Amino acid sequence: MLLATLSISNVKGFSLVSKRRMSPVSCLKMAKSQLEQLAGMTTLSIDSGDLNVIKKFADTGYITDATTNPLFVAQAGLSQDNPMYSQMISDAVNYAIENASQESEIVALSMERLSVELGAAIAKIVPGYISTEVDPRLSFDRDESIARALRIIDMYQKDKGLAKERVLIKLAATWEGIMAAEVLERDHGIQCNLTLVFSLVQAVACAQRGAHLISPFPGRVLDWYNVKLGRPNGVETPQLDEGVIACTAMYNFYKKYNYDTICMPASWRPSRGKGFELDEIRALAGSDRMTIPPPLLEKLAESMDELPQLLMSETASACSDDAFDGMSPSLLDEKEFRYRMNMDGCCTEKLAEGLRAFIGETEKLEKAMGDRVREALAKVAA
Repeated sequence: MLLATLSISNVKGFSLVSKRRMSPVSCLKMAKSQLEQLAGMTTLSIDSGDLNVIKKFADTGYITDATTNPLFVAQAGLSQDNPMYSQMISDAVNYAIENASQESEIVALSMERLSVELGAAIAKIVPGYISTEVDPRLSFDRDESIARALRIIDMYQKDKGLAKERVLIKLAATWEGIMAAEVLERDHGIQCNLTLVFSLVQAVACAQRGAHLISPFPGRVLDWYNVKLGRPNGVETPQLDEGVIACTAMYNFYKKYNYDTICMPASWRPSRGKGFELDEIRALAGSDRMTIPPPLLEKLAESMDELPQLLMSETASACSDDAFDGMSPSLLDEKEFRYRMNMDGCCTEKLAEGLRAFIGETEKLEKAMGDRVREALAKVAA
């Protein structure tokens, strides 16, 4: 028998070393971490706003994209000790003062500009997409969402020299958000990431209206069912996880009916409770893309177990037409969309909860940036 020392191949920044006795053949089979295996079947994005952490994982070669949300931007805006973020905040405030007049307009623009500053910094680290979210308080305002998205893209292109093809505009998958994405994609060639997706009806509407990508949240779907059904320890197997079931249906629908929209699950939970944090990720291996937070990326990097691909186009194409709870490629109108949303308790409640959380972080950022704007205006006045 060979005493093999396995380190995480090509994963910089990790020091995990595992020693076990195995045959040379077994050693070869175990040579790849689950992070590397997953990257071979699914394009991976890191869910973080920490530039140092993003670089650590981007250097592995397994992470190509990065996603942010109002929480990450708020964390940057509230940062007092990090010189890098402090400079971003100052630059954002100065830009807003130069390009807006009323205080409320200056604060709003400074918040958007901070998102752009953070996104541009991330774009220097990862080679693929970055996502930047429109103010979630506009999730029921199609026209203003479009206007803000155009302003964000304009700042990226004109001021940061970043092609719009590298930016995904994040919008909540409300009816108005989906309609905004339709206009942005069709009329302006701006790619959109529809987030806070909890149901097949949202996924279908997004694809039918030409959205480039959706971000379904399997973990939050599982949370809802665990509470609803009184399951504090989750389910027996990941295949019974309602979040996994929902994301699988979305992936299969897209592949069966030849939609180009990308399915990128995010927001993960352990299907079987504590100790099984990778359940949902493993159960959705093969999805087009995934965005994963650093702690779970580390767990994937530490695991040398074989990772089978469970989602495949061939399997999706073989699904019967009645496998999608009555959903078909027929174009959804607003009435049917709202009716189906209303009849889906999980989707209705988790969408509202997610929006409240994102809006809460946005309001924290607004207060912090408002203070900085008033300080800067006072200095100008003096």
